[in-house]
Amino acid sequence: MTTPDNWRKSSYSGSGDGNNCVEIANLPSRVAIRDSKARARGMLSFPAGTFTAFISTLKADTVRDTEAL
Repeated sequence: MTTPDNWRKSSYSGSGDGNNCVEIANLPSRVAIRDSKARARGMLSFPAGTFTAFISTLKADTVRDTEAL
């Protein structure tokens, strides 16, 4: 697998402690994830569909938690 060169952080990262987050990059059929403060330690990659389902579940749980308040 090739190492992606299009790493990006969430716009929620901000500055200061927000710089310590995960970064993601798109590969042809996968999504790669790495720790922004330990980039040399490697990355994890997941099939694009699996990662999309994961993010969708996180968003749905956030909405549900917000509605419970």
